[in-house]
Amino acid sequence: MSVLVGLIVMLGMLVVVPAGLRLIDGPQPAGLRRLARFWPLLALPGAVALWLPRGPAATALAGVYALATLALALHAPLRLAATGSLAPGEIAVLTALAAPSVAGLALVAERAGHELLGFDLEILALTVPHFHFAGFAAALVAGLVCRASPGPTARFAALSVPLGTLLVLLGYFVDDWAELAGAVVLTAGMWAVALLTWRDVRTGVTDPVTRSLLASSAAVLVATMLLALSWALGEATGLPHPSLTWMAATHGLANALGFALCSVLAWRRLRTLPPRSETAS
Repeated sequence: MSVLVGLIVMLGMLVVVPAGLRLIDGPQPAGLRRLARFWPLLALPGAVALWLPRGPAATALAGVYALATLALALHAPLRLAATGSLAPGEIAVLTALAAPSVAGLALVAERAGHELLGFDLEILALTVPHFHFAGFAAALVAGLVCRASPGPTARFAALSVPLGTLLVLLGYFVDDWAELAGAVVLTAGMWAVALLTWRDVRTGVTDPVTRSLLASSAAVLVATMLLALSWALGEATGLPHPSLTWMAATHGLANALGFALCSVLAWRRLRTLPPRSETAS
């Protein structure tokens, strides 16, 4: 696993996921709050595993983190039972709860040097950040935006981000064209999130720092999802496209810092602002 990918994954494990979990409202099992509180401690073994050579020690530490992600995934059906809702915003939140488990299992396989389901180690290594940021952060933010700015565009975003993430995953098993279809759906959903964040959520906030964080997260998505589309199109058609290394350095890094981190920081700040600033103008 490259140094850059490792740093991106650490950001997801230790910062984005625990900060994002604290943004989830509504009826939920008490254990979810407890899990969010102790998440950095549970994620630390996984973070250490990133920097060890592949082998038993790295695999065991990655396994600890994978167990934490599976425990988080179990809260998805518990939340569904508690809310009884499959509204678009709820589907996005349920996706966010389940997505890190895919990353956790991929990390165990990659650290063990095992080509899980036939995927090479490079793809497994990149699956780990993908399901922290596209799977967890993007779905969570889509759900938050859907609640803050209800309407058809918000419902589209809250459904298409989880659907696009699932289609990209299924594309790994089918072919590059199926993965391209997933990338198109995911991009459409992410651009809808960006539009609503810029047009509705940002304009309802007077605090300049929060506005800047929201603006940055929206603007970054325009560029990063164009890169995702260009890569998926190139893989499907054979047209020239960025390498995986280049994608990690551009799409991956910008999504991690510019979208995911800025988004969770902005939404955390929104919780401290007066109610009138949390709604669209």
